[in-house]
Amino acid sequence: MSDNHNSAGGVPTTGHVWDDDLADLTNQPPKWWMLGLTASAIWVVVYFLMYPAIPFAVNGTFFKGIGLPGTGKWTAIKELAEDQKVLDDVRSKYENKLKGMTPAAILADKELSEYVIRSGKVLFGDNCAACHGQNGIGTIDKHGLFAPVLNDDDWLYGGTIDNIHETIAGGRQGMMTPHKDSLKPEQIDAVAKYVKALSEGKGDSEQAGKKVFMESDCTACHGPDARGMQAMGSANLTDRIWRFDGSPEGIKRTVTDGVNAGPDSRIAVMPSFKTAGKLSDTEIKKLAVYVYKFGGGVKDDVPAAAPAAR
Repeated sequence: MSDNHNSAGGVPTTGHVWDDDLADLTNQPPKWWMLGLTASAIWVVVYFLMYPAIPFAVNGTFFKGIGLPGTGKWTAIKELAEDQKVLDDVRSKYENKLKGMTPAAILADKELSEYVIRSGKVLFGDNCAACHGQNGIGTIDKHGLFAPVLNDDDWLYGGTIDNIHETIAGGRQGMMTPHKDSLKPEQIDAVAKYVKALSEGKGDSEQAGKKVFMESDCTACHGPDARGMQAMGSANLTDRIWRFDGSPEGIKRTVTDGVNAGPDSRIAVMPSFKTAGKLSDTEIKKLAVYVYKFGGGVKDDVPAAAPAAR
């Protein structure tokens, strides 16, 4: 079969013929194809010399490429630095302003606020979303709310721009005394029922629990009206928003074991992003404005603050 020839052109075949008509011919590829293959092979060699494509050792180190004429040796880090410089040049006119301004002044500046919303989204995603969820919707575990919702108007420590900035910078650590040693089980049961009824607008239906609430130290933190005190971070017990489990059993556990008061207590800790050195002062101000802009921020009666002293 190796002597077979194509009947149409007389080109020798490789000897593989099917159905007496279909055969593998031995003619050469087109010239344009061979030129392309040769050019590709040359380009591969040039590329490997220009860039650190193959990590073979030269004089005890790895070959880093000879680089493009007039540009020096290429590295991924060098390219990243160049791209970062372009980005920093665009941002610099905003970033330089932010350094000397208070969060309230940034909030009052429409252009800067819009810039902060865009750049703050990345900061929030990297540092806050793991606990508070994307867009500040909060996260829930089996014990109730794991981290508070940030896009409503319910704030433990206040929702003004300065309150939010203070919270992010300094962190927060809730505190509630456990009452397992100061109240009897039946008293804890009664006050838990009263707190649950308060949240439903039926506080007067639980007079026994109300008596315990008023006579114990509950009013010292939550106030006689049970609406909480932002200066202390104590919760408003008259709404339907729960930091922890709002079921009768969940409330009893919170009253019994307290908050941040031992191994069995509820845990409510937010780290300080300033003390820990996690974020710069400018980044903290960005986050404060970004969180405020979720829509739950509270307007301050005080006029917008002037730029901070340099």
